[in-house]
Amino acid sequence: MAKGSDLLVQALENEGVERIFGIPGEENLDVVESLRTSSIELVLTRHEQAAAFMAATYGRLTGRPGVCLSTLGPGALNFSTGAAYAHLGAMPMIIITGQKGILSARQARFQIVDVIGSMRPITKLARQIVSASSIPTLVRDAFRVAMEERPGPVLLELPEDIAAEEAESYTVPGHPIDIPVAHPKAIERAAAMILAAERPLVMLGAAASRPRSTSDLGGFVQRTGIPFFTTQMGKGTVAHGTQLYMGTAALSERDYVHEAIDAADLIIAIGHDTVEKPPFFMGQPNQKVLHVSYSPATVEEVYHPDAEVVGDLGPTLKLLADRLEGRLPHAGALLPLREHILARIADRADEDRFPVTPQRLVRDVRRVIPEDGIVCLDNGMYKIWFARNYRTTVANTLLLDNALATMGAGLPSAISAALLHPERRVLAVCGDGGFLMNSQELETAVRLKLNLVVLIIDDSAYGMIRWKQAVDTFPDYGMTFTNPDFVQYARSYGAEGHRVNAVEDLVPTLDKAFQAGGVHLVVVPIDYSENIRVLVDELRAKVKDPVPDQVP
Repeated sequence: MAKGSDLLVQALENEGVERIFGIPGEENLDVVESLRTSSIELVLTRHEQAAAFMAATYGRLTGRPGVCLSTLGPGALNFSTGAAYAHLGAMPMIIITGQKGILSARQARFQIVDVIGSMRPITKLARQIVSASSIPTLVRDAFRVAMEERPGPVLLELPEDIAAEEAESYTVPGHPIDIPVAHPKAIERAAAMILAAERPLVMLGAAASRPRSTSDLGGFVQRTGIPFFTTQMGKGTVAHGTQLYMGTAALSERDYVHEAIDAADLIIAIGHDTVEKPPFFMGQPNQKVLHVSYSPATVEEVYHPDAEVVGDLGPTLKLLADRLEGRLPHAGALLPLREHILARIADRADEDRFPVTPQRLVRDVRRVIPEDGIVCLDNGMYKIWFARNYRTTVANTLLLDNALATMGAGLPSAISAALLHPERRVLAVCGDGGFLMNSQELETAVRLKLNLVVLIIDDSAYGMIRWKQAVDTFPDYGMTFTNPDFVQYARSYGAEGHRVNAVEDLVPTLDKAFQAGGVHLVVVPIDYSENIRVLVDELRAKVKDPVPDQVP
């Protein structure tokens, strides 16, 4: 016989869980005691929202669910943003929350809210555990549901009296579940469409960056010779050092990469998920879209494919490439546009004015981060520039959120990445607004003795909304604030703080911080006038005076 909390922890160990992120409460004390003697590390965070971001990032990087723990009511509700982040971003995660006893009600309704009801819309499954004997099977099912396509969060609520209840001890072994390969007719139909195309173009989306997906995508692109672009969350899924990379769709239209997108007569959308802000709008004359992914397409006003290939991406793409290799005389028809597109994206990356421009910032970060280094973005104006300009060669080395697109996730995500990959350089890039939403997790990073650098982009404003305000020709209002002394703020937590005072100091400051080890915070002011000059004025002018047609 074992307590319910012991059964829970045994079941988590059975699933290979190594750490749990969170903040326990009174209703979790039995679980804490069971964790004390287990192999699982309890990573105490300073806010439940940050714990959920850490667990979600663990799932994103490994394909296995990250686990987070909170108490009832206020603690559980603080998981809401993290649950939505994982739900929209397709990150497997297990959320465990406490609850008052359900066999008696000695505290009446104190702190009790309907957590199950509130979480149902933003999880794949939300269940209350009502008997200790059911815990092993419920945990096994939770992991299965969290991992199966489309991945996402699962909530288990454990009342304190069920955690203390005794039941027979057992575990439920897991087993591999293989995803079916696409139907042969769908593969043949897709092959016929690609063979008939005169200007084909591959798009790699969010689902293409699943850890299970990335190994076979490069083979498809290389074997067919079709150029490709990526969505924001699809970056790195094929080595961008190839001569087939056309860019990343950081905007929905009018950017330079859209010259290739608009000219394509067939877009092969691999792993596209419409939770991402649209990388392009359908409706170009004589343009077809082929959807290839784990799941059927979600039909939207801006995305309604002409054909679909649904199945396990890797094996399916291999079968498709078998039918195409050496048979595509028009595969590279759009490649003449590549040099112009990439040159315009890289324009002014060497500019040495200060405060630093976004283009120079991205270039300098790329210089200090090795190919396998991980950059975790918070959400702000800089996200567009990193998506557009930052070249990646390894999947999941630029972690950005183009689904929920919430602020506050950058630092917690970087902490999770640093725990998983202590041998790699990990950089959190945060705006001054997003950083302060979870800046307390600096203490967590210092306590865990992580090697982590946090780059704060300082413009004393909510920069992205300020930019959109300007785009809509509204007067500047309500978006500016004052900041603390970030250098002293970092030191108060036991981290090192640095301020960049000249453009040429950014690279050496970051490099020295990584070499020194420990937690470092680097503040750099930014000149966001480029937002209007490039992303508004220049791209609007491009529409009025388009580049001459370079496609045969």
